[in-house]
Amino acid sequence: MNHQDNPNPDWMYTGKIARREFVALSAGAIAAATLRPAARWFPDVIETDVEIKTPDGICDAVFIHPKSGSHPGVLVWPDVFGLRPAMRDIGKRIAAEGYSVLVPNPFYRIGKTPFPDASVFNFKDSGDMSKLGPLMATAHAPGNVEKDAPAHIAFLDGQRAVNTKKKIGTQGYCMGGPMVVRTAAAVPDRVGAGASFHGGGLVTAAPDSPHLLAPKIKAHMYFAIAANDDTRQPDAKDKLKAAFADANDHAEIEVYAGTLHGWCVPDMPSMDGKPIYNKPDAERAWGKLVELYKIALV
Repeated sequence: MNHQDNPNPDWMYTGKIARREFVALSAGAIAAATLRPAARWFPDVIETDVEIKTPDGICDAVFIHPKSGSHPGVLVWPDVFGLRPAMRDIGKRIAAEGYSVLVPNPFYRIGKTPFPDASVFNFKDSGDMSKLGPLMATAHAPGNVEKDAPAHIAFLDGQRAVNTKKKIGTQGYCMGGPMVVRTAAAVPDRVGAGASFHGGGLVTAAPDSPHLLAPKIKAHMYFAIAANDDTRQPDAKDKLKAAFADANDHAEIEVYAGTLHGWCVPDMPSMDGKPIYNKPDAERAWGKLVELYKIALV
């Protein structure tokens, strides 16, 4: 989502650094990824609604995988609009690249999907905005990701379509960004790659800020940052860079010039008459994700 008018800095994050020892992504790989059609047209993946037992209850989710074989697992953390067709499409698209994918409902403690419709959401409407508070509260409640991520990864590891000899990948959008970091820190021996796209709240003043988890992380990390987030919190990139450098972690952080928070998700509404979704830059970010998984999920 775009938090352009939200004064809470915990919803914002910025940064751009080059990861030490990170293999540069090839232009050819990125171009190949951007030429593929949208996920909904991939016929060779299987999509199944599932339920996962966690320490706090039953989480509804969707499990998507290629029709045959076993593949590295991927955990996708949605944005504040939750598990919906757009996130299912993202799951299908990465599954078609050769991964077995779980997309959970991050708000299962409140209820099952669906939640607010992103495509008609109005960030200027106080009634619409009031719906997001409880969702963000449960998503960011201390310890929730640390309980949910191991349960989700255990589910993946229990599926025949998942190759447990390969590392797990995790990717997240908006509020899903810090959930990626917490996942990588919570299950460091299984998570080999993590990618945050326009993540919010990756660097905060709180003692449990996600960036402070860098010493616990063994995964290759990629952070794709919206330009307007970078404008609001310009020092975050330096703090994130320092945290990962001090931990000797593999991390690349890139600011996408001219983008708005939420630019990677196709069903995002407009903001002040301007579209949030930016297809060219979303496709470039997708290419980086695909190459990251190829490098790190071994």
